[in-house]
Amino acid sequence: MRKTDYSKVAERFDKNPHRQYSEIDKVLENYIKRTAREEYDVLDLACGTGNYLAFQVQAFQDHNINWYGFDATEEMLQIARQKVKGVEFSKGYAENLPYEAERFDFIINNYAFHHFENKSKALDEIKRVLRKEGIFKMLNISPQHMPKWNIYQYFPHAVAEDQKRFWENARIFDEFDKRGFDVKIKVDYRMERIGLSEFLTEVENRDISQLNIISDKHYEQGINRIKEELKKNPNSWIIHEGASLSCIAEKTR
Repeated sequence: MRKTDYSKVAERFDKNPHRQYSEIDKVLENYIKRTAREEYDVLDLACGTGNYLAFQVQAFQDHNINWYGFDATEEMLQIARQKVKGVEFSKGYAENLPYEAERFDFIINNYAFHHFENKSKALDEIKRVLRKEGIFKMLNISPQHMPKWNIYQYFPHAVAEDQKRFWENARIFDEFDKRGFDVKIKVDYRMERIGLSEFLTEVENRDISQLNIISDKHYEQGINRIKEELKKNPNSWIIHEGASLSCIAEKTR
């Protein structure tokens, strides 16, 4: 299974406007309202360049929260440290978290679970460092619900790689359930029309992992196909299919 080298794409990754956050984390907000503790410890697991933390630290500044960011790539962490202050950042792998047991009240994992090489071990670690009644929140795409995703249409070699990297939703549910979590999974599906020229701009940035786990040859084939279609009709559009996964798991035992 090929892997994305985020040390090489950190700058491009950070400039992608789709990775910016502009809404308060409602799950965290509701958790704080429900528990009403004096202090909270929140971990952004696989924090990347710190976009989630940059917004949420400001949004929750009236609450007593100790913020932590953890990622496997130093180049990503360097950008995160420059972007947001008051956060304790650490480098390492989700399969071996450098925190004591029952350290966190809330752990967020945004669009990164598929990168964990040993997902079962990562889940064991998440359970270990999460306090009882703590929340693990995971957001990701749901490839099984979006076979006609435009990335898969123009870069079909990414399909096989994603089948290796992504667990199906039923397995995600089962893996959390057997570890003693009360888990809820929701998938939001959407289909929309987008301009092909807009899509070309996005994929030329080559910051998403699907475009980095395929070979340069297969990537260029997809780019050339898009350009050929735009040459025939500059106003071409395509149907975009997407599915977003939300997994909320509360540690009950």
